[in-house]
Amino acid sequence: MNADRQAPRPLRVVIVDDHPVVRDGLRGMFAREDRIEVVGEAAGGPEAVALVTALTARGTGPDVVLMDLRMPRGDGITAIRELRDRDRARPRILVLTTYDTDRDIVAAMSAGADGYLLKDTRRGELVQAVLDLCAGRTALAPGALDVLTGRRVDAELTAREAEVLRVIARGGTNRSAAEHLLVSEATVKTHLVHAYAKLGVGDRAAAVRVAYERGLL
Repeated sequence: MNADRQAPRPLRVVIVDDHPVVRDGLRGMFAREDRIEVVGEAAGGPEAVALVTALTARGTGPDVVLMDLRMPRGDGITAIRELRDRDRARPRILVLTTYDTDRDIVAAMSAGADGYLLKDTRRGELVQAVLDLCAGRTALAPGALDVLTGRRVDAELTAREAEVLRVIARGGTNRSAAEHLLVSEATVKTHLVHAYAKLGVGDRAAAVRVAYERGLL
């Protein structure tokens, strides 16, 4: 037994919501979970981007950002895009909102969100979603999953998702796709996960096939 072995640090979370009551409630909920630590709060998109930037510069950047969508001090979609463009040390982004319209879901996921949940999600499910995102898995509310798998709308691939699939279709690997797009392999994996969800498939070969069938490549 290694007595000097350090326990893994808690996952760092930033909460972005324009309602103080919501932020307080989420902070209190995570305070009861020793695997998760809230390291900051923001009331709007621009404030969230600035906060994540500052925390990252200090070496305490968040692993996950809980992002509301419609906020008077700056919307979540724009903030997601700005954070998404930062391939180095980019946090996973989990949308947590009251809105489950097709337009909101597709806009958020196309902007680069890694998950989409509603505010009526139970505590245990939200904690698990944070853990899942950090493990490279997705977290989607049933309605969001319906949208992205085409049961409610036929979601389009983003330009980056389509480009990754083109590289894969030519026999490329995640690494070669990353080198081609000048991004990290983790970013390529995120693009693939989003593409799988939108196309309603579970692997690379099926994603390429369905994308060609739908005329998306």
